[in-house]
Amino acid sequence: MARDAPPSLDQLIGLGARRLAELALDEAGSNAAFRQRLAAAIAAARGPAAVAAIVDRRLAALEKGRSTIAAARRRAFVEDLSATLKIIADDLAGADPASAVERLLRLLAAADGALARAGDEAAGVFSAAAAALPALLARLPGDDGGALADGLYALAADSRSAFVLRAAADILAAAPAATVAALDARLAEGVLALGPLAGDPPNWSLRARARRLIELRQRIADRRGDVDAYIALATALPGEGPDVAAIGERLVGAGRAAEALAWLRRSAPPSIKRLSLADLHVGLPPRDPAADRRAHVEIAALEALGDNAAAQALRWRLFTETLDADILREQVARLPDFEDVEALDAAFAAVFASPMIAAALRFFLQWPRLDLAERLVVERRTEWDGRRCEALAPAADALESRHPLAAVVLYRALLDAILDRGLSLAYGRAARYYAALQGLEAREAPGWPIEPHRHYRAELRRRHGRKLGFWSRVEAAGAT
Repeated sequence: MARDAPPSLDQLIGLGARRLAELALDEAGSNAAFRQRLAAAIAAARGPAAVAAIVDRRLAALEKGRSTIAAARRRAFVEDLSATLKIIADDLAGADPASAVERLLRLLAAADGALARAGDEAAGVFSAAAAALPALLARLPGDDGGALADGLYALAADSRSAFVLRAAADILAAAPAATVAALDARLAEGVLALGPLAGDPPNWSLRARARRLIELRQRIADRRGDVDAYIALATALPGEGPDVAAIGERLVGAGRAAEALAWLRRSAPPSIKRLSLADLHVGLPPRDPAADRRAHVEIAALEALGDNAAAQALRWRLFTETLDADILREQVARLPDFEDVEALDAAFAAVFASPMIAAALRFFLQWPRLDLAERLVVERRTEWDGRRCEALAPAADALESRHPLAAVVLYRALLDAILDRGLSLAYGRAARYYAALQGLEAREAPGWPIEPHRHYRAELRRRHGRKLGFWSRVEAAGAT
């Protein structure tokens, strides 16, 4: 049954003030968060000080709280936090933006304690609070830089939840210039006050604090467009070496591509190699994400310098290593007219020859060239590993309607992988593959380079006839 549409503003007005008041009182009796919003709305009639007093009581309770919040009470706790945020961002901000900013900073300062008590369920409220801060800062008529800068500094230095750091670009863009200047000076003093960060063993707590302060200064440098200040701060970060890709991006953006190349080609320590689940399914090896990012920035620098041949060569290397369709699209888009056909032929040949056969199949499906996907499947039909069901099953489904031969090859590989290993938990999937093969039998063509389905079915019965769990599933599906 379709859900009722929410009432419109005109419909609510039509109810009349008394009826609406009765409904509001009824809801307030059972909904603490709504009761809090209602009290704030009533207080707003007396002025912003009355609304601020309500918020201050809620914030004081939040700041004093220490006990762990039981799972059964966490939803109510999060609703109360959300109501407090709405009062600050809506009721109080409309009348007194400066007071709203002050209370919003207090709410964000309580994030670490609230998360420790209630877990990550409360994180969404604090993310929303950080996201609401720029709009409030933009409404400030001006600021001497002192109190607001101190509040932002405390959040950067003392809070480990990093909500302000994640929203720093928008916050700094909206903050008054005097506040940003005062904050930068305060951050610089805070880093100096930490003293030497080297040591054996290193003081990881101090290093983490220094990193938070320096990263916020880097965002200030970005706001000012001061690339040299950003680089100086990047080289001062404790721990690993500077993020040369980030430096390169800013130098390219500033029209200093030659300097960017010099940074990007410095030797860099390898980072931890990573692998997405999608890439794991198609058999790609783990990659160094920092090295890949540097390569993409190097391409941008080379193009800025007019060395398109070197940029294209680097793209080609990345493409052959990853079989990433988006990289090939970038390569083709930058070719002169009439050269794209030859380039695509070379790319498709490289994909056909790649040892990463499941990744090659994914490429042709994504391009999309289903005809080439079929050719790949059929020409390399003895190489498919049915254990890669997350890659092969969707491919078989995609090919089934227009390229039945390729679908049959893949479905057989998937089915054989399950039955050969006796994976009883996967017999349900195996029965679906068998049913798909039964359905494709009528579309067999005399020239197919694989044995007919009737022979494959007979061999399947001979080899796996005792796997009664599988055959019972087949019979239940009516696919015998």
